[in-house]
Amino acid sequence: MSPAARKSRSRQYDEKKTRAAVLAQFAHVRAAVGELTADQFARPTRLGDWTVRELVAHLALAVGSVPRALALPAPPQVTTALLDWPFATAPLAPGIDADTRALASGTDAVELLARTAAEFEQALPPEGAERLVAARPGAMRLADYLVTRCVELVVHTDDLAAATGAEIPYDRQALATTTRLLADALAVKAPGGSVEVRVPPFAVVQCVEGPRHTRGTPPNVVETDPLTWIRLATGRTTWDAELAAAAVSASGERAGLGEHLPVMA
Repeated sequence: MSPAARKSRSRQYDEKKTRAAVLAQFAHVRAAVGELTADQFARPTRLGDWTVRELVAHLALAVGSVPRALALPAPPQVTTALLDWPFATAPLAPGIDADTRALASGTDAVELLARTAAEFEQALPPEGAERLVAARPGAMRLADYLVTRCVELVVHTDDLAAATGAEIPYDRQALATTTRLLADALAVKAPGGSVEVRVPPFAVVQCVEGPRHTRGTPPNVVETDPLTWIRLATGRTTWDAELAAAAVSASGERAGLGEHLPVMA
């Protein structure tokens, strides 16, 4: 699918609700990090050889990228549509890793997150949906870029909880936004209409080549909960593992999604 087609297919997100979701989820992260011990900061994560300290620094980088982008001149035109973003991040991993390690080294994590939150709130314009920003993958609408910040926050909140054992809340809007974007990305990666993927209460998409369902009960249906879907879509778990654990239900001969996952590595 061309960038123009992906742009036309992108779900619309309310920019004010999205920025509120980013702030709310980041507040949950800040509260959890404020309770961590030195031992917990040194624990490993499921993100390669990053410790919790690097993970927290990465969360600060993800949110702090918004005020940094807004401090630069606006690009002349969009080069990265929202549905381009999930597929554009993997090549950027080496640079993100280097920046994360540099920020984590010798930085007070709690102070870093507090400073990042203040800079984020101060930098956001009152009405900024159509403002363009220079993001790592390319020029994006601010409203779309804020959607990607929801994804970063929700995915890495789950990583943080897994590494530390902390119970960290999920803002409903942030969770819904993340679920929907990753479901829409699956429909881009595996276009078609033979399988209906349901992630209640937030998303339903059709995907995978084959006969298109038009009425009645779909012959191929996949259903799971939002966090399981997010973990599948980002490679935190596998299709076979979640199917065996009954966290995913799949009916129909085309309902196996293992070959199409993860959506975003």
